[in-house]
Amino acid sequence: MSVLTSFRVSDEQKRKYQEDGFFILDRVIAERDLETLRSECAELIAAQDREMDRLGVNELNLSRRNSRYFVFLAYKERRQLGEFIFSGLMAEICKATIGENAMLFWEQFVIKGTEKAGSEFGWHQDSGYVDYKHKPYVNAWIPLDDADEENGTIYLLPYSVAGTREKVEHKPLPNSNDRVGYFGNEPGIAAICKAGSIVVFSSTVFHRSGPNLTNKMRRAYAIQYSPEPILEADGSLKGLAEDFLKNGKRVR
Repeated sequence: MSVLTSFRVSDEQKRKYQEDGFFILDRVIAERDLETLRSECAELIAAQDREMDRLGVNELNLSRRNSRYFVFLAYKERRQLGEFIFSGLMAEICKATIGENAMLFWEQFVIKGTEKAGSEFGWHQDSGYVDYKHKPYVNAWIPLDDADEENGTIYLLPYSVAGTREKVEHKPLPNSNDRVGYFGNEPGIAAICKAGSIVVFSSTVFHRSGPNLTNKMRRAYAIQYSPEPILEADGSLKGLAEDFLKNGKRVR
């Protein structure tokens, strides 16, 4: 891949991350790299469809044929995804947000189809799904298609609006694995951005997403990096803890 190696997050973007908990990098992914991510996404969707065919079902884990797809931790078998995850571009994002030490915690494709009901996600912090004490981590959310309010983009609450920059207790939704931690009336700021942009936000930022009301899939790729291993409530490892930066130097 040809991901940027000389890119720098601006001082203003760093300030915004500290004050609001997020910033948006506009169209920083080269078109060739964007097409590679789209191609990887398409192949992974096709693989899930083939597995559904083999099993004679239309649902596979959280995925639902032609409606929504979730693909977790595919990079180990997809070399080009690894090249992107551990690129200079992502190293710069980590250094500007969580600091000189960073490790890969999670990565996933989320493809949102035209399912009108049940495809939205309520207000939550990513840290609200971690039950063990931890330092905030960072999420790099990458739309592979232009993202807007019609096709289910994410909405973010600045710290000043949410009233906190700390992790808060979340309540589980009935008959769901989802958790919700904000119950106010603020609508949030919609991340309206072009494909190849990166929405960078802290794990303590409240965010949500709406349904996709268009007739096309809305594809996104999310990569999360932490400054330390993240643990489950019982002390076992949660997700991954694959070294990326140590003292500001790439080790991957």
